[in-house]
Amino acid sequence: MNALKYATFAAGLALAPVDAGGAEPSREMALADERAVIRIADAIDRAVDAQDWRLARSYFADRVAVDFSSLSGQPPATIASDDLIGTWAANLRGSKTSLHLRTNHEVAIDANAATVFSNAYAWNRMEGNGDPLWEVWGTYEHHLTRSGAGWIVDGFTFRMTHERGNPWVKTTPGQDLH
Repeated sequence: MNALKYATFAAGLALAPVDAGGAEPSREMALADERAVIRIADAIDRAVDAQDWRLARSYFADRVAVDFSSLSGQPPATIASDDLIGTWAANLRGSKTSLHLRTNHEVAIDANAATVFSNAYAWNRMEGNGDPLWEVWGTYEHHLTRSGAGWIVDGFTFRMTHERGNPWVKTTPGQDLH
């Protein structure tokens, strides 16, 4: 059986079958898959910035391979998605606000597996210790698997390329204001 395999770049501007073994996917199916996996990657950012942890968790498999080593110094690991979301919730709450953006998506799909590569920027603000801003730039890599319910993230990597601002904002959990 030939596996469905294709790659897309820049959110569908170019679509090229890659070693499809004669089983070229339909353009409509390829674009629908591409839109679906990009939508999930972007929706994670929106949920995190809104501090909607239940929604953020809904995009992940029960366990996720994570690599934030360039940002945190911790080695890559496979962890419970509840733990990943719990860590984000503890850090980004109350008086800490964030804005996550991604652009220049590149998608590779091979049958029931997809990878979304994108450029990333995150802005974090919290008053209380000097400069209230911390910013970071880098790249994201989301790995997704297709299930009966649709695409779900089972791998998530952030590779930092630049940062600026007050590292206290990055490392200090937000304080609730009540």
